[in-house]
Amino acid sequence: MTSIVLWIIALGALGLIVAFYYAKQTADIPIAAGVDSPEQEERLRSIHGAIAEGAMAFLNQQYKYLAIFMIAFAVIISFLIDDPHTPDVNEGIYTAVSFILGCLISIISGYVGMKIATISNVRVTAAAKSGISKAFDVALKGGAVMGFGLVGLAVLGLIIIYLILKAFLPELDTHILMEVMAGFGLGGSAIALFARVGGGIFTKAADVGADLVGKVEQGIPEDDPRNPAVIADNVGDNVGDVAGMGADLFGSCAESTCAALVIGAVAFATNLQALLYPILISAVGIPISLLTILLVRVKEEKDVAPALKNMLLVSSALMAIAVFAVTKMMLPEKFEINGVTYSDLGVYWCFLSGLIGGLTIGLYTERYTSHEFKYVREVAKASETGAATNIIFGLALGYYSSVAPILAIAVSVFISFSFAGMYGVAIASLGMLGTLVVALTIDAYGPIADNAGGIAEMTGMGEEVRERTDLLDAAGNTTAAIGKGFAIGSAVLTALALIAAFLTRADLLAPEQKIMESVNLLDPLVLTSLFIGAVLPFLFSAMTMKSVGKAAFDMIEEVRRQFKTIPGLMEGTGKPDYRKCVEISTTAALREMIAPGILIFGTPLFVGFLFGIPAVAGILIGSLLSGGVLAIASANAGGAWDNAKKYIEAGSLGGKGSEMHKAAVVGDTVGDPFKDTSGPSLNILIKLSAILSLVFVPFFAQYGGILTRIIGM
Repeated sequence: MTSIVLWIIALGALGLIVAFYYAKQTADIPIAAGVDSPEQEERLRSIHGAIAEGAMAFLNQQYKYLAIFMIAFAVIISFLIDDPHTPDVNEGIYTAVSFILGCLISIISGYVGMKIATISNVRVTAAAKSGISKAFDVALKGGAVMGFGLVGLAVLGLIIIYLILKAFLPELDTHILMEVMAGFGLGGSAIALFARVGGGIFTKAADVGADLVGKVEQGIPEDDPRNPAVIADNVGDNVGDVAGMGADLFGSCAESTCAALVIGAVAFATNLQALLYPILISAVGIPISLLTILLVRVKEEKDVAPALKNMLLVSSALMAIAVFAVTKMMLPEKFEINGVTYSDLGVYWCFLSGLIGGLTIGLYTERYTSHEFKYVREVAKASETGAATNIIFGLALGYYSSVAPILAIAVSVFISFSFAGMYGVAIASLGMLGTLVVALTIDAYGPIADNAGGIAEMTGMGEEVRERTDLLDAAGNTTAAIGKGFAIGSAVLTALALIAAFLTRADLLAPEQKIMESVNLLDPLVLTSLFIGAVLPFLFSAMTMKSVGKAAFDMIEEVRRQFKTIPGLMEGTGKPDYRKCVEISTTAALREMIAPGILIFGTPLFVGFLFGIPAVAGILIGSLLSGGVLAIASANAGGAWDNAKKYIEAGSLGGKGSEMHKAAVVGDTVGDPFKDTSGPSLNILIKLSAILSLVFVPFFAQYGGILTRIIGM
């Protein structure tokens, strides 16, 4: 093995070692630490057990469906994909192996993240009894398990699949080998689709049901143990924001890397260290992130939010320095792709443009979703005249907030393309994911802190503990919104790089079709496809939002039924049926995730088979442009509604229980599917469509465009 392979393996292993160390540290904290009585300890264990049981039960059920899907789609890949230039090798079988490995690592990442989140939440509650510093430390270490574990698995998975393919297919051209390896990214993104959509539907069905019946109709506090949907709501935080977000960003990491490998193989077929440079970028982020987390200190309550933001800033600065050295060591000073000469320093500017672009998106996201700034406070103040004006202001904020991030992405694309073509765009997307370990750590921290607050409320830990967990949760809400901005921005760049890789491979596979020339905006087929692609994100959003509405309807009916029929429930003497609400969310999520999945998987394959590669390119570009804008607007509007409600709950504009608070709760409830289902799921749509098209490009090159050939287009 060469030195770069050993370095990648060592850094990936470091990520897993750190994840295991933090997991053990967290699990070793006794649940009983800080409790006042045996009765309180029993309540802690009971509530924690119900949340953990519900979360793992949902994952186990979901994985049964995913196992069937993985096997079925792997069979389809093995039959339909075969490069005509290599008649002695069936690439489909090896692509299917890559696909399965990508699926498995994505599943393992989500499972580990979910497991540690449900271990950490109750321990944060207990630690909050001792003070904010201890509680923050436990929540952060719980989140770090997800960050280090996922990136470590991604890095090791990428290098292992490369070594496997190289061992079994030593005679295969490097660019074809990288195309086969793209199946790994497809597997990660496929699991992300179902984790995001299914998890989003689960969590928002529970959240909407708990809020509308509990807070608005019954007038009881959030996370009140009398609310039958409260356990399902806390389970949903883990299902959607831990397993879902983890699978999403694992997919982005794998897909960005695969895009860079496919495009870079043209230049670096015989230069292994330059070829594997994209994997090393993610690997270098592991020690950088470890150093960043070790530097974090929180002594007082006012330190929490700045500490989380500073983690992003510090890790970004350190990555900028480290990747400069890595780039100079690994890349040749000059190289050529498709007849154009580029430089190693130019590639570094591409990375830096993505890194700065991601940071810009994160900071702008904070401005539009944190109640420290005027935009969210305007949404809260709009509640003076009712829920309708609150909703109008929230929608307007979402649309406004999409402008700066899209401009940041556009600038990053322009800079990276100018310095290194589409290879530069792929590196820019890896730059935007350069702080992935820290971003995942902060993102998983959020639901852990949120669950800790719910457990504190349900177990009667006292007002002081609830205030501390609420402060941790409030900081986590803002950083979670920043994390969604990172995810969407990186998805846009990733999808663009994948589209470039798709067209590059198509041109090599079918030179007689002159693919690059035929993708012309004035061509009627391409223009029509652009319109169809542009409307796909809206159709997808409509499907997922309606799914949340249907699931929430069932949940609301069940919660109302329990309040009416269970004696003494409002008085606190009756016991709600938490399990029934978890079952409703689970059933709805598994049922409703199928149709959006068929839409995303079916559209590129159907269009490519009937109309050919130019039509697929139009679909991909159309959905990329509209989907990126819609995703940012939806996620930021939802985050603003949520924090407008929290701003009022903190004592502003009448405080909890006021008419303004009730209006803000309605606005937040409307925003829930925007924030946690439709918005974040759209980045899966644009990435998955692109990686699917890249993997199936040999099929399109051989058999695509059957209808256009028949009618003579």
